[in-house]
Amino acid sequence: MRKDQVITMFYELKDAKTGEVLESNMASGEPVAFITGKNQVLNKLEEALSELETGAKTKVEIPCADALGEYDANAIQQVHIEQFAGIELKEGMELFGQGEDGATVRVTVKAIGENEVMVDFNHPYAGKDLLFDVDIMESRPATDDELLSGMVGGGHSCGCGGGGHHHHDHDHHHGGGGCCGGGGKHKHGGGGCCGGHHH
Repeated sequence: MRKDQVITMFYELKDAKTGEVLESNMASGEPVAFITGKNQVLNKLEEALSELETGAKTKVEIPCADALGEYDANAIQQVHIEQFAGIELKEGMELFGQGEDGATVRVTVKAIGENEVMVDFNHPYAGKDLLFDVDIMESRPATDDELLSGMVGGGHSCGCGGGGHHHHDHDHHHGGGGCCGGGGKHKHGGGGCCGGHHH
C-alpha cells in the first residue's frame, strides 16, 4: 500500500445488503480528499484506493467487521437530560460531544424521557456491510506541507475525528461528521472520512 498519497475522489456509499445510499458527494460537485497512511479513512478502503491512478473508477465492498464493526447493544446508555441543556432534542438526531480523553464522541438520540435521554454510541453504520463506488479525480504524492499538517492543501479535506468511550461531558454540539461516514465511534478509535478508522 502506498503511503503519503493524496487521493481526491467522488464517491457513493451504499448499504451493501439493501442498496440504500448512505452518503454521496456525486451530486455536490465537491470531491473529498485524504492522505493515505493517516488513518483518515477505513483501512480496507484505503488499501483498495492507494494503488489506483488518476481517472480510475472502482467499487469496494467492506464487510461490517472491517468497517465500523458489529452493532453493540451495550453502547446504548441513559444520560441525564441536564447534559443536553440548550439543545432542542429530537429523536434520531446526531450530536457530537467530547469524551473523557478529549476525543470527539458521536451519539444518536434514541428516546427522550422526562429526566433521562437514551443515546446510542454506535456509529450509524455499525452492523452494515459497506459498498463504495469511487471515481478517483487525482492520485499524487503528498507535499511536505500536507504531510506536516495532515491536511490536503485546498479543496475539502477529510479530517481525523477521534474515537469515543461511553462517558462524556456536556460539551455537545450539532454538526456533520467527517466526510464519508466519519465521526467518532463507540470504544474503537477513528473518525475521519469514509467511515473512519477501525481498530
